[in-house]
Order: sequence, then structure tokens, then C-alpha cells
Amino acid sequence: MRRLTCLTALCLTLAAPMTASVAHAACGGSFDTFVAGLKSEAVQRGHAQATVESFFASARQDPSVIKADRAQGVFQKPFTEFADRLISSGRLNTGRAKAREFDAIFDRIEAQYGLNRGVLLAFWAFETDYGGFQGNFNTLNALVTLSHDCRRPDLFRPQVFAALELFEKGDFDPVRTTGAWAGEIGMVQMLPRDIIESGVDGDGDGHVYLKTSAPDALMSAGKMLSGFGWRKGQPWLHEVAVPAEMDWSKSGLRTTMKASEWERLGVRARHGQLAGGLEASLLLPQGRKGPAFLAYPNFRVYFDWNQSFTYVLTAAYFATRLEGAPVMTRGNPEPGLSSNQMKQLQTKLAARGYDVGKIDGILGAGTRAAVQGVQQKLGLPADKWPTPALLNKL
Repeated sequence: MRRLTCLTALCLTLAAPMTASVAHAACGGSFDTFVAGLKSEAVQRGHAQATVESFFASARQDPSVIKADRAQGVFQKPFTEFADRLISSGRLNTGRAKAREFDAIFDRIEAQYGLNRGVLLAFWAFETDYGGFQGNFNTLNALVTLSHDCRRPDLFRPQVFAALELFEKGDFDPVRTTGAWAGEIGMVQMLPRDIIESGVDGDGDGHVYLKTSAPDALMSAGKMLSGFGWRKGQPWLHEVAVPAEMDWSKSGLRTTMKASEWERLGVRARHGQLAGGLEASLLLPQGRKGPAFLAYPNFRVYFDWNQSFTYVLTAAYFATRLEGAPVMTRGNPEPGLSSNQMKQLQTKLAARGYDVGKIDGILGAGTRAAVQGVQQKLGLPADKWPTPALLNKL
């Protein structure tokens, strides 16, 4: 699953394989005609006509879903500011209390799926503030609206039919099931297909209720992350100190070396010891003068939950805090760019032939790689951090 949404609690504080016919299904046009097409396809998939009619009877287009989809500016903030918004003493204390409250469940998850409790607690906190804010969008309407919208129908259309499967099992109510604007449900915000594939009845009541059962939600999240390739007993992120000078072009997720090799280059753990035998990447989210981390293979699993680098790094860092790591050292990073300045930079980079993806003012993976490339060409420290000075040079 590749999640692209601004998540419920995050916003408040600031896929299954597809057949060719589904992947290229029509979108747009008359909404009623579109829903009729969904019904026809559902019947072709083997669902009973009466069930299909009952499921889609209340389906309505929701303009507020489209509005939410177009307004995800929170991801434009630099890492330390983003982390400040999401990580508070209250969330830390609540996380520790939840760890004690569900100690037996977390023990089961670690034994069965290998997931550390800090990792799951961090997701639980960021997704819904430990279940407190799960979203009030009608899930069926959200999924049908986003399937009808032509921006990402291939992501959302299969989720409509997955929701239909849940409806047939008695685990989805087209009228009453609510969640995030992009169709995620429950305390850890899982899409219908993920619930079908990874849903676990953690409390033994015969159903998977991610909205009301913390054991169900946590066990399901643990199974899903395990399925993404989480390696039991291995770390995911370690804060480090970097030397004053080094080959900064080695930073970023595209370069991996054993942690022991990073140590030979002068990278040092700020607390504890590095996992010397594991491959790791050096992450400098705000350049060589800001906070620094080594990211191990488990860190990459986070991108199967969410594709935003800033979100992923913040969630991974919060997980280390919940496991006892100290507060990060912020350093003294150079000022970054505003959203408009970032768009200017992306435009200039694209004109030079770099693939920055969409000109959206967000420092994503493509833009970071392009920044590093042009820094190298200009003889600047290639730490992937765009500054006003770089923009001026271009």
C-alpha cells in the first residue's frame, strides 16, 4: 500500500493488485452514471445484485473530500517544525501509558510479527491521536468520490470493491462507517483492502473492528507492517553526529553502507551504539548543519505506510523517543525555502533537465535528488538541502 493522504490526527494538529480493466476504468462524467458502472462491475465480479444495490444505495459525491485532497500543505514544513507540531510531551506520556495499558497485546505483536511497540504507538498517535480523532467522512462516499475524480482513480476504485467485501462480512456499514477523507478506517487508518489482507481479530470477538477495538487495530497494523518486510529485532533509525567535512553526496537514501563504514567516515552515534553490521543511509533532513540520522533497512518499510519523507522520518524518530531515545540535537541548519521559493527552485531545476516531479512547492524525493545533483555541479556541499543561496545561484 502506498498512502498519499494527510492523516486525521496529523491534520487536526497542524493496494491491492489490479486487473487491467480496473486500472484503466473510466472516471469523471456524470456521477450517477459512474456509480451505475461500479454496480455493473460489482455484479460482474460475482456479487449478488441485491447486495450491490443495498451497498450503493446511499452513495453520494462529497465535495469536501476533493477539497481535502487538494489541501495537504502540512507536508511543506521542514522536518524540525513538522516534528514539533506532532510530537508533544502529552503524546509521549499518553504513548507510554498506552504501552502499559496494552502491554500484553504489544507482547503478542512482537512475538508474532516482530514489531516494536514504539513503532506502532507512533503510528497510532499520528494517525488518530491514539483513536481520539478517526475522521468523520463517510467512508463509502469518500472512496466513490475519489474513484470518480480523475487524479488517482486507480488507487481508490479497488478500495470500493474491498469495502463491498467487508460489507458482505458484516464489518462495514455504507451509511455509518466513517473515517479519514481518503477512505482509511479506524485507530490506525487502514484502507478496506488492507483490512481484508491484514485485519486481525485481536480481542477474540469474531470481528475486526478497527474503530473501537485497540487490540484489533494494533494487531492488524503489526501484521501489515510485518508483511511489508519489517525485520524483527533490528533498529530502524539512530540519531548521529556528523563531522564538519565529508563527502555530503553520500547522504540520502540512495546510498547505503554498513554503519561501521559510516563510523570510519566520522559519523558517531549520539547515544548508544550503532548497529555496525547493518546497511544504513545517512539522512540530513535540513542539510549538514541540522539534525542527522542513520536509517537502517527497517526505515524503508515506513514508505509502504506513507510516502512523505518528512512524515516518515518524524514517525520513525517519535518511535525511537517512545523507546527511550533522548531529544534530538537540532544543530543550526541554514534557512530553507518558502513554498513559493520551492516552486521557483523546482521550475529552475526542471528547466535544467532535472526530474523533480510535480511543481508543488514540496521538498520530495525527486526534488532532493535534483538539489543534490545541481549542488555537485556548482561545487557546493551536496547535502540535498535547498537554501536561498542555492536559489540565487540558479
